[in-house]
Amino acid sequence: MRNTDEDPRAPGLVDARLAARLAELRAERGWSLGELADRSGVSRSTLSRAERAEISPTASVLNRLCAVYGRTMSRLLSEVEAEPALLVRAAEQPLWEDRAAGFVRRSVSPPHAGLRGELVEGRLTAGADIAYDRPPVPGLEQHIWVLEGTLEVTTQDVGHHLATGDCLRMRVWGPTRFRCPGPKDARYALAVVLP
Repeated sequence: MRNTDEDPRAPGLVDARLAARLAELRAERGWSLGELADRSGVSRSTLSRAERAEISPTASVLNRLCAVYGRTMSRLLSEVEAEPALLVRAAEQPLWEDRAAGFVRRSVSPPHAGLRGELVEGRLTAGADIAYDRPPVPGLEQHIWVLEGTLEVTTQDVGHHLATGDCLRMRVWGPTRFRCPGPKDARYALAVVLP
């Protein structure tokens, strides 16, 4: 575990900035916690605790909030980081993790003004299973390239088994599911292009 006093990308600091940004987004719209809960399907208590940085939201919760706010997850996470540079050194790539789900997400090429695409590295531990009930932006283009291990991706009720080197290309209109069947962890590159 990194020392949060020394590393500005440390998970604790990112969670605190994310909490503040989530509270800002809700306030900008003039929504109560109850209104946001109704719109997102996330409980009031979870939203409240996430906005106070008492918990780190799961990938599924962040996905629901991104859908309500019309942002990709990378865009939301980039809003809590410093302005992205044109050259993103490996040591500067924002890292976010959902420990409960066994998911680590590195924003290799974060969203940037004037660019429609971004590149993410995802890591799922063996047995990890993450379901998203909706895309953050309908029609979002995604390219999933498995770098290590195997990955099962379900989109539009169709399951796809991807082995190392395989690439799945899709537009996301509805629920998706990412599962690492094991026995090894999966590592993949995800290219995201806004419609």
